Amino acid sequence: MNPGGQGGWSAWPAPAKLNLFLRITGRRPDGYHQLQTVFQLLDWGDTVRLRVRDDGVIRRQGAEGYAVPEAEDLVIRAAKLLQTESKTNKGADIVVEKRIPLGGGFGGGSSDAATVLVALDALWGTNLGEDRLAALGLALGADVPVFVRGRSAWADGVGEVLSPLALAPAAYLVVDTGVSVPTAELFQAPDLTRDAPAATISDFVSGSALGNAFEPVLRSRSKVVSAALDALAQLGPAALTGTGGGCFARFGARAEAEAALARLPPGLRAWVATGVDVSPLHRALSAGRAGNG
Repeated sequence: MNPGGQGGWSAWPAPAKLNLFLRITGRRPDGYHQLQTVFQLLDWGDTVRLRVRDDGVIRRQGAEGYAVPEAEDLVIRAAKLLQTESKTNKGADIVVEKRIPLGGGFGGGSSDAATVLVALDALWGTNLGEDRLAALGLALGADVPVFVRGRSAWADGVGEVLSPLALAPAAYLVVDTGVSVPTAELFQAPDLTRDAPAATISDFVSGSALGNAFEPVLRSRSKVVSAALDALAQLGPAALTGTGGGCFARFGARAEAEAALARLPPGLRAWVATGVDVSPLHRALSAGRAGNG
């Protein structure tokens, strides 16, 4: 693949996601919780810029929009993991243009890491293939594989057993409350429902499998989240996404979502995004080129 960007840089999408529902059906012997969810990929997200190096150095440039130490940054960990697994002598400069709020449940860190895995696999010519890249992604975080595979999907297990799902066209009014609670803390909450009955895809399609197990937990801990969900519920079906403080309302058309955005109370950080079945990252990959850097 020819990066095609100025100075050897190429630009790659890292889309956000929503969890259209999320339930916990039990706990595995290793302590991880069994989940069921539907991942809806969006046409909006971060941009990851990459430049291949021949000296094996992996380096992040800039940190605009977030303050994650480089050693802990998932994009650096993803690049080094791919480098080790593929035994390549290539390196990369990495810039992440952040738009997805940190800790909101929109999957920003996981998506950025997946974009690094998928794009560098192409740019380095390592060609590990989707299955191996998804396995590497799982080592970084439970949400990374869905972004690696690039399809909206039904998910079981810890969120890594994925079945691609064609979802009805929809636009989403998305709200970032700015509230971020550590995921581990939420999973330990005494008021979290951990033994919900298992659902099926048919249950979701019929509307009988909805809601987010973490919503009552976050409502009880944050008046800001509760107020945002109540405001959205006046406009359309409202829900929490993931384990963060982000929430959304679903609409059948973008014009409806835009109209609802105009009716939100002032002071809420909100925007409209469209659901997609195929990730913008994979569309760029299929086109055989990235955007200019």
